[in-house]
Amino acid sequence: MSDSWSIYADWNPWHGCTKISAGCKYCYVYRQDEMYGCEIGSNVARKTGAFDLPIKRKRDKSYKIPSGKVIFTCFTSDFLLKDADEWRPDCWRMIRERSDCMFFFFTKRIDRFAECIPSDWGNGYDNVLIGCTIENQAMADYRLPLFMAAPIKHKILAVAPLLEGINLLPYLDNTIEEVSVGGESGVNARPCHYDWILDIRRQCIEKNVPFRFHQTGAYFVKDGRTYRILRKYQLSQAHKANINFGIKNYFVPAKADTEGWE
Repeated sequence: MSDSWSIYADWNPWHGCTKISAGCKYCYVYRQDEMYGCEIGSNVARKTGAFDLPIKRKRDKSYKIPSGKVIFTCFTSDFLLKDADEWRPDCWRMIRERSDCMFFFFTKRIDRFAECIPSDWGNGYDNVLIGCTIENQAMADYRLPLFMAAPIKHKILAVAPLLEGINLLPYLDNTIEEVSVGGESGVNARPCHYDWILDIRRQCIEKNVPFRFHQTGAYFVKDGRTYRILRKYQLSQAHKANINFGIKNYFVPAKADTEGWE
């Protein structure tokens, strides 16, 4: 395992979500629950035993999650899920307490952002990075105007699973710190076309916004041919394409292979 993994930690304060758009159709959360024979459906949100993980301490009183970590937050749900409204204020409190760590979550529910932030949010917390997930043009045109207008210090676009060609040019400006693109994994995955990825890369270069191709997906179409790519190779094959642009050395390099990007 690469040493770069040591800068990350995972925190899933609750588990389970509700499908709301095309990108949710073959959600990895449902696949994983089915794989492990979960008795409670993935569409039922419930607190986990790790709910207070960021503020848990060792016997020596130091935090179990050390200072300086990038904490991947709520990757088996959506941090802005309505079912979690009663739990989220405690999470914001823990995020404030752990200002020495960076918390990263992505959401398909940016339309709920204003009603989910704490009273002291202001222009955003310095230690919170939010990714807006989009999968097609319709969701880009609905979610991204809201995302661009939201007071958030650190923003990225998670274009995954990419289901069609998307015009992002109206939404790319210097507030977007990265656009990360990937296909869909799983047995029922829908194909991802390399031409779509290259076109989004072109748009990012035109607007001077960092671009990352983080995974191919299970069915990858290039030069008119469809390739079946095993899950264990989907990140490495994307990396071999060598088409990243302007990527900063922070937040999501190695960890982009997690199933959470779908």
